[in-house]
Amino acid sequence: MPSPDDAALPPELAPAALTLFGDRLDLAAAYAELLATDGVVRGLIGPREAPRIWDRHLLNCAAVAERIPSGATVLDVGSGAGLPGLVLAIARPDLTVTLIEPLARRTSFLIEVVEQLGLAKTVRVFRGRADEAATGSSGRNPISGDVVTARAVAPLDRLAAWSLPLAVRGGRLLALKGSSAVAEIEQHAEVVTRLGGSEPTVHLCGVDVIDPPTTVVEIVRERMVGPRPVASKRDRGSRSRRR
Repeated sequence: MPSPDDAALPPELAPAALTLFGDRLDLAAAYAELLATDGVVRGLIGPREAPRIWDRHLLNCAAVAERIPSGATVLDVGSGAGLPGLVLAIARPDLTVTLIEPLARRTSFLIEVVEQLGLAKTVRVFRGRADEAATGSSGRNPISGDVVTARAVAPLDRLAAWSLPLAVRGGRLLALKGSSAVAEIEQHAEVVTRLGGSEPTVHLCGVDVIDPPTTVVEIVRERMVGPRPVASKRDRGSRSRRR
């Protein structure tokens, strides 16, 4: 069985955690415990990841906050267990965060965590895909934000296609990437431009705070190239019958 002990903050990481979370460190610790217990039991975090929650997940995500302006609205695509969206909401109470996740078991976990951590005033959960959030579906209004975040969701071309329509003009996509960042930019920069994005740039977040720092690919939405509206079941059925 998962143990809360797996979520303990290693002493050597305490200075970095205090720098990134400040007086909300206790809240981050409560989230770490939920990830190491319920998150593992429900299959959102692998058992081997539990002892590395702080360095591999929480601190890695929290460092991205330095790229987000004060008071921004943040949309977290493919939020999963809440990484990086929930971490950013904990580290930065000035942000308004929407966690976008299509899978029911994950959204159930996210809703419970938001309630348990007392974050309901600044965090909401949207069950659906990114394109559904951008265009509106099932009677829901389209949503957009100043910043769109994503971690381990998809290669840069697909990620930009899903995420840029969620950003306001002049807003940005912050994609947490690893060593593949430069190669992905070289491969997909042309597609990103066609989608209305700027030339992707690489930033290292948390320099001199965490080791290694977090690699982030940043793309500004320069032009409004939106997704197609989400078709209703009736519309899809009509098209099928016309074929």
